[in-house]
Amino acid sequence: MAAPEIDNSKYFVREIEKNDGCVLRMKQCYIGDVGCVVWDAAIVLAKYLETKTFYDPSTGVNMWCGRTVVELGAGTGVVGLMAATLGAHVIVTDLEDLQSLLNVNIQENQTLIQSGSISAKVLKWGEDVSELLPPPHYIIMADCIYYEQSIGPLVETLKQLSGPETSIICCYEQRTEGVNPEVENKFFELLQQNFIRETIPSDKQDPEFSSPDIHILHIRRKD
Repeated sequence: MAAPEIDNSKYFVREIEKNDGCVLRMKQCYIGDVGCVVWDAAIVLAKYLETKTFYDPSTGVNMWCGRTVVELGAGTGVVGLMAATLGAHVIVTDLEDLQSLLNVNIQENQTLIQSGSISAKVLKWGEDVSELLPPPHYIIMADCIYYEQSIGPLVETLKQLSGPETSIICCYEQRTEGVNPEVENKFFELLQQNFIRETIPSDKQDPEFSSPDIHILHIRRKD
């Protein structure tokens, strides 16, 4: 079946260079909601996946090869696509209205995916996750902590989707204006009931793609 025609007048491209010199070409929408553009936290997280903690071709380390990954609130799909190019089997999830953008970006970058795989599915936080089970090795999420009404459903999805071996990697930009501090506090209050978290120091992040106000957390279920 032929790939659908892409109307390029709807999109503008942001390029993210990988450490091996290949380039992810991420289409963004001229018109749309917050999920239609590549946010800085998504790039920080995508580049973190390439750091030596996970991936070091010189020593043969590749924590992504063959691992299952679910991205929540994927938006353009840049973080999930990075994981897929590193050998992971990825499902990128977001609401119905972002599926066409996700699929456009999967199609655009398919040639960079060799041993991994990627597909897109609809997921509304707080609803049934059975299609995504068994629990993946990794759940990844970038800039998902901003709508107050979505915090409870997001934590519920993390509880339903994660298992004892699942590593959740969360990246968010700390915002000080408006209700943002309250939203972040509420997220961490709900999270600590079932999860423990560890903040990743800047020296473990990509040296070029990091920022004092963008935080990366490793989150695991409590025993």
